[in-house]
Amino acid sequence: MLRYSYLWRREYLRGQDEGSKDRPCAVILVTATQDGDEVVTVLPVTHSFPSNPDHAVEIPSATRHRLGLDGERSWVVLTEANRFVWPGPDLRPLRPGDAASVVYGLLPYSLMDTIRLKFIALLKANREAVVHRTE
Repeated sequence: MLRYSYLWRREYLRGQDEGSKDRPCAVILVTATQDGDEVVTVLPVTHSFPSNPDHAVEIPSATRHRLGLDGERSWVVLTEANRFVWPGPDLRPLRPGDAASVVYGLLPYSLMDTIRLKFIALLKANREAVVHRTE
């Protein structure tokens, strides 16, 4: 998980090119281009209760606590993603002045596997939208 200025698809469709809020995001995929650049795909984390429980995965309390997230319930949203070339200008430090502090930590394997499988299922059903932030 990392801290990132996530651009929601609805914001992108309104013409915005910057996210309105820095938030935790789950890294779902890292690929490499032919030029050797790493391209990262992230899923946003929100406190908003999902309107469809199949479109989000809740982060357990113990995991939130271990990662240093606040005490409110949080969900990884599976219906949209941002993709950017690493490191990208929209990473945000957890500690002011410490550019290397963008990472909260790892999600447990079982939770990541659940997120991955549900995301792939939605992707196959064409219910997922990726916003490309950098080329």
